[in-house]
Amino acid sequence: MKPLSLAQKALFARLGLFYAAAVWGASLFVIKATLTEINPVILTGYRFLLAGLILLVFLLIARCPILVGLPRAAFLATILCLLHVPQAIGLGYTTASNSGFITGLFVAFIPLFLRVIFKRRPTLMEVIASGISLIGLWILTGGLVDINLGDILTLLTAMAYALHVLYSDKYMKAGIDPLIFTCQQFLMVGLMSLLTAAIFGLPFTIGSTTAGGTLILLVLFPTLSAFVIQMLAQKITSPLRVSLIFALQPVFAALFAWTLGGETLVRHRALGGLLIFIALLISGLSSFMRKKSPERE
Repeated sequence: MKPLSLAQKALFARLGLFYAAAVWGASLFVIKATLTEINPVILTGYRFLLAGLILLVFLLIARCPILVGLPRAAFLATILCLLHVPQAIGLGYTTASNSGFITGLFVAFIPLFLRVIFKRRPTLMEVIASGISLIGLWILTGGLVDINLGDILTLLTAMAYALHVLYSDKYMKAGIDPLIFTCQQFLMVGLMSLLTAAIFGLPFTIGSTTAGGTLILLVLFPTLSAFVIQMLAQKITSPLRVSLIFALQPVFAALFAWTLGGETLVRHRALGGLLIFIALLISGLSSFMRKKSPERE
């Protein structure tokens, strides 16, 4: 079989990132509905631990060196924990739309952290693309309404999200095995979450079989498949391009609501989604103007 070209690999990477954004966008509403049946910290612990164990079995069968690169995985797992635990807790206090918008603010933190931490100055076109994407997010979700504790916790999620994308980019392009690295992160996030729950005496119970079934879906799709795809895609995709694709999460959430949920199409939300797509096109123009090879974008 003929190997894929660099352009084909880049295309598949972007399609995979679109899939991850779609799954994560749909999962916000699912998670919020499940919080009446299971504690948010416990939910995070169970979904990541189970996903990690599935990957671990596969890696052990394949005789992979599962302990290689453990310190870097521990660092990124801590960031990932700070991403998902505050978001899950925050959903218990705020609306799904507020959560979607605030989480989407990671698009603004990406250029900032690139400049401050990684000493890489974003181009003017990249800054414009991020700004348009933020405007689109505001229009799509309605912006912030009645700021509360959940919104403040979710802001921590947005900052952690940006850091996770940037450090994933650094480690993946350094040649780390994405499956091993993802498995290590999953196991550590699961254990950290459950240890936190034990310290604070949180209930480990799952309220119903429906919640148990939802947990399995969260393990298989927004956790296992989406994160593995993200790690694979970030080997050949720039972090700013990743951030703009991931900004489509609330767009996909709205699309699912309009199609499967039977909600009425709202014009201003459609406009918000269109602006985010325009931001993606602008980021692609920026890449073309810099004359970078396809595999780096």
